[in-house]
Amino acid sequence: MAHSRAIRLAFSILFWSFLALSSVVLFFGALVVWLVTFPFDRDGWVLHLYSCAWAQLYFWVNPLWSLEVKGREHLPWRGAAVLVSNHQSLGDILVLFGLFRPFKWVSKAENFRLPFIGWNMRLNRYVRLVRGDKESIGRMMAACDAWLARGVPVLLFPEGTRSPDGEVKAFKDGAFALAAKRGCPVIPIVLTGTARTLPKHGLVLESRARCRVKVLPPVDPAPFHGDVAALREHVRTRIIEEKARLEAVSPVLAN
Repeated sequence: MAHSRAIRLAFSILFWSFLALSSVVLFFGALVVWLVTFPFDRDGWVLHLYSCAWAQLYFWVNPLWSLEVKGREHLPWRGAAVLVSNHQSLGDILVLFGLFRPFKWVSKAENFRLPFIGWNMRLNRYVRLVRGDKESIGRMMAACDAWLARGVPVLLFPEGTRSPDGEVKAFKDGAFALAAKRGCPVIPIVLTGTARTLPKHGLVLESRARCRVKVLPPVDPAPFHGDVAALREHVRTRIIEEKARLEAVSPVLAN
């Protein structure tokens, strides 16, 4: 057990060192992409796809992590849509960048203050949120609505924070209210295995992580006739059922 933890600690030091050093270099690459593309790419598609590759780098170089993505065909390249996903760990962000489709993240304000990674989030004009702050929530909703009006998808974690035990917690209304208002589809996304990537507390990585992403068919809000709660619970049920199915077919790795 002590030997295993020592190996994990050494690997974690290497991983975090590589992430820190690579972020410096890749941020300056993002800055170049932003400067070159901004005059003709006002929605930031190219920079976002660059950011997807940046995030995926940490899967490509990590022999202990694997990622499988299914259902990309349900995601639009253009057009309003509200993407919603269950939330298990900080690694969900790296995983969902693996969708390689355009969208604007909603992320907590602290992330935008991170050196290089947070600065890239600012360049991408992702949407910041201060949890529990009503004014910030109002600004977040307005910003998401503005992106949807421009035909840009947005991605939210409707649980609001990471699940401590992997179970799907109660959903908040915001994402579903946006979809109902705009009449645009809600696209459920199911994550499994991501709790084993980046721990919620501490920096020592798990030994292995097999991450899976399943994009489900879009849900049209029209049949719910503005009933946000019914839409919310319908989508949550679909995510819970598909998560259970994925984990039954291929259980999450044990320590």
